[in-house]
Amino acid sequence: MADLDRQKPAPLSPAAMAVRLAAIGAVTLVIAGALAYTGGYFSPERLTPDRVVDTLEHNNGEHPGFRRNHPKGICVTGYFDSNGAATELSSAEVFSATRTPVQGRFSLPTGNPYSPDNAAPLRSMALRFQQANGQQWRTGMNSMPVFPVGTPEAFFALLQATAPDPATGKPDPAKAGAFFAAHPETGPFLAWAKTAKPAASFTSETYNSVNAFYLIDADGQRHTVRWSMVATTPADAAAGQGDDYLQADLQKRLAEGPQRWNLILTLANAGDPSNDASKAWAGEHRTVNAGTLVIEREQAQAEGECRDINYDPLILPSGIAGSDDPLLAARSAAYAASFERRAGEVKSLPHSAQQESRP
Repeated sequence: MADLDRQKPAPLSPAAMAVRLAAIGAVTLVIAGALAYTGGYFSPERLTPDRVVDTLEHNNGEHPGFRRNHPKGICVTGYFDSNGAATELSSAEVFSATRTPVQGRFSLPTGNPYSPDNAAPLRSMALRFQQANGQQWRTGMNSMPVFPVGTPEAFFALLQATAPDPATGKPDPAKAGAFFAAHPETGPFLAWAKTAKPAASFTSETYNSVNAFYLIDADGQRHTVRWSMVATTPADAAAGQGDDYLQADLQKRLAEGPQRWNLILTLANAGDPSNDASKAWAGEHRTVNAGTLVIEREQAQAEGECRDINYDPLILPSGIAGSDDPLLAARSAAYAASFERRAGEVKSLPHSAQQESRP
């Protein structure tokens, strides 16, 4: 993250911006739409949850029964083994030296459930930790290090700038170029996007919370953190083959044995923003390895345990709290609206491992 602050990439041309944005636009669209709802309005016309979902469907196409973003995915189950190192930072049961069951989901961040796996460079991991005391921790993480911008107003502007042009079905390069020129804070995100390549495996990616959270210890003291699930599997230099290579790769690797990630907590330094996910935390930071995530099995999402889970990032156990980052409330609102709509839909599409039969 520190390198991104210092890096000054060559400016992208408007055309290059549009091409890059077409691959990663779904990520920004879901957050942008959510923020428009959470803020109430950024134009004379109020935006409701239904209108937000309508906007996502307009940009991504209508796919009944699927998530409105990240619709192509696969369920996984396993557990988290805490090593006890984070108990000084948080009273959450998940960080004590116990094993916590996990139901998760890997996904591709396009708006089309039939997208080929190389359609976007981003990979995502969502997890639900089920503590023995009945409380849950849900988190959605992405392989990008930062969000494009950090304010509701900027996200709404991004949504408008990257909406498909009816004449071409693609973002207007001029509008996209004007947006980025007016928002230099997108530099770190564009630096990542310029060089990011689609990974050949879910198992070799590191997944970042991007947003900040608070860990609350037994004395009530609050510690600002971001976290990452850091892969222990080396990256594969070879590109994946076929439209659905990520699922095939995951099945093959799990047949050979469980896959593991280390949960790394990065503690904020004085001056690090807790409310702006577009900014990397520069310089040296204290990190804590809190334990190991172990994924044992995969399941098609039509029947898997992840199918009916809303991975709302603000469903948190005692000892973890949301920060003052406005994107968190926005994500929560968008996920709820999408979940409600999916609950009332009946899927009429062919059965496949990329589909959900319910929300």
